[in-house]
Amino acid sequence: VTAVADDEADETEAIGPASEESRRAAAVVARALEAIAAMLDDQADELGRIDRIAGDGDHGIGMQRGSRAAAHAASRAIAAGAGARTALQHAGDAWADKGGGTSGAIWGEMLVALGAALGDDDAVDASALSAGVGRMKDAVMSFGKATVGDKTMIDAIVPFADTLRDRLAQGDALLDAWETAADAAQAAAQATAQLTARLGRARTHGDRSLGTPDPGAISFALVTRTVLDVLKEDA
Repeated sequence: VTAVADDEADETEAIGPASEESRRAAAVVARALEAIAAMLDDQADELGRIDRIAGDGDHGIGMQRGSRAAAHAASRAIAAGAGARTALQHAGDAWADKGGGTSGAIWGEMLVALGAALGDDDAVDASALSAGVGRMKDAVMSFGKATVGDKTMIDAIVPFADTLRDRLAQGDALLDAWETAADAAQAAAQATAQLTARLGRARTHGDRSLGTPDPGAISFALVTRTVLDVLKEDA
């Protein structure tokens, strides 16, 4: 019993102070992660099928495990009073730990980067969210050497982040800007079917990947659509 109590005390101690506004934002983060995990449960088999064509077929199960762990970690952090940054830090660490592989590490980095932009003090507005998405994009691009056109998640996250930023700058409301950006991500992800993989495991299969979209780009686009649904519920 003492060991359990000590573990709980250590976890609580790791949760720093947060404003009420940030805790409310963290609650939305938790709902989004729960929705993502549920969606990836449904899509795991299809993502695995796509990945088997020019990869090792583990993308679906990796995303499934990572998202479940992230949702659980965020919920526990929020129960201990975490704000948005801390909740996303815990979620990112859990995704990287349980998701495995390159995609697990990348999604872990992405969630931590988003949290760093949102912080634990301020309310999360459209500008902060766009800045956070930009940091997620930067985290992916700095992780490896991939660029747009290499048939990776980058082919979806770049148009998503850039479209969201541009539409908000032009005065669109957050939900409208996010929906337009999610459409751009989905179109770009589907368009990767016409590309030949130049990096990652799929590169060793050459033209075998032609005609099949990149599973990482597809899963990212699905996540953006799932988050949009949660944002609409919260509006």
